[in-house]
Amino acid sequence: MTIRVVLVDDQALIRAGFKVIVDSDPDIAVVGEAEDGGSAIDVIRASRPDVVLMDIRMPGRSGIETTKAIVADEDLAGVRVIVLTTFELDEYVVDAMRAGASGFLDKGVDPQQLLEAIKVVAAGDALLTPSATRALLASLDGSSGGLPIDEETVKFLTAREREVVGLVGQGLSNDEIGEALYMSPLTAKTHVSRAMTKLHARDRAQLVVIALRTGLTRLDDL
Repeated sequence: MTIRVVLVDDQALIRAGFKVIVDSDPDIAVVGEAEDGGSAIDVIRASRPDVVLMDIRMPGRSGIETTKAIVADEDLAGVRVIVLTTFELDEYVVDAMRAGASGFLDKGVDPQQLLEAIKVVAAGDALLTPSATRALLASLDGSSGGLPIDEETVKFLTAREREVVGLVGQGLSNDEIGEALYMSPLTAKTHVSRAMTKLHARDRAQLVVIALRTGLTRLDDL
């Protein structure tokens, strides 16, 4: 099945460059473009993409505000957002992750890495680098962001789920978790889903924070 992508960026040249790269992969196709956050929602509703490549800084409605709108729209359930930024630790990256983005990429990303990132996010995994994870953790400034993170909560996880959450915290995909724990990617995905349900985590980004705050993943592991 072809992965459908929408490009949202106020610079036509950047959209054109990404389109060439995305369309070069037979398994991925650009199905829509928008030059700002204001028109992006309409384009996304019309084209029903699997993944949106979202510029984080745009005139008018920002990428963060647009991401929030996508996540909050029940009709767009399943649409994943990758935010695009010029700097890996852009001050808005953390806000974008907390708004519901599945990950982020530097605009200077290698073409092959871009294609792989789209496939990772389309499969339901999060795209978090170690530095982004540290930034996300630091941004909470001692709070849990509304999540019930404590030892009692984590105690409800099985031993296998603890292992899986620890690997999610290191940024591993379901395929990589399966390889590390000698299980199928589907089994790994099942463990991840169960852990997210038990921990009331909205997405893998929040699961990463839980893993770090509870010691299932150590900063030394990143």
